[in-house]
Amino acid sequence: MASQPIKTGSRMRQASWAATLSVALGLFLALTFHVNAIKSEVRLAERRIVSLEREKLLLETEFQSRASQRQLAEWNAVEFGYVAPRAGQFLENETQLAILGTPPRADAPQPIRVARVAPPIEDDSPLSDWVSPLTGQPMAAEAREAVAAGARRAAAKGAATLAERLAMTGDGEFGELVEAGQ
Repeated sequence: MASQPIKTGSRMRQASWAATLSVALGLFLALTFHVNAIKSEVRLAERRIVSLEREKLLLETEFQSRASQRQLAEWNAVEFGYVAPRAGQFLENETQLAILGTPPRADAPQPIRVARVAPPIEDDSPLSDWVSPLTGQPMAAEAREAVAAGARRAAAKGAATLAERLAMTGDGEFGELVEAGQ
């Protein structure tokens, strides 16, 4: 009989310890949630402070610029004499802007031009004095013949791609490279 009250007391102690631990765990969880909620509020408050500081800086800048507009207007009226642009002062395109530019100096280099047809070579050009080391003919005649031959071949074949046009120019050197796939 004596063993039965000991078990009852032992079970009561275990139950009380379990209840105490459950209450402590519940309080710990409640405290953790409360701390996280406060941390979240602090983060939101910090973000709001940063946002308000940025807005304040923006407003201060706006105030300073508007305050200086009066001073600038006074300086403009007295010393500078600037006026706002009128509708007739705006340009339609780049060509009109280029027309307003100053003419190039006499010693200025020629502008770089791209995608133009080679001009016909005249007999009085500097190329007419040069002689090709390969053929011994004057460069002007050789260049004129190469341009004419390339044009004839392109017209005959109806070449559309750069590789085909390169293959038809010169003495076939490019054509061999294109055919070889190099």
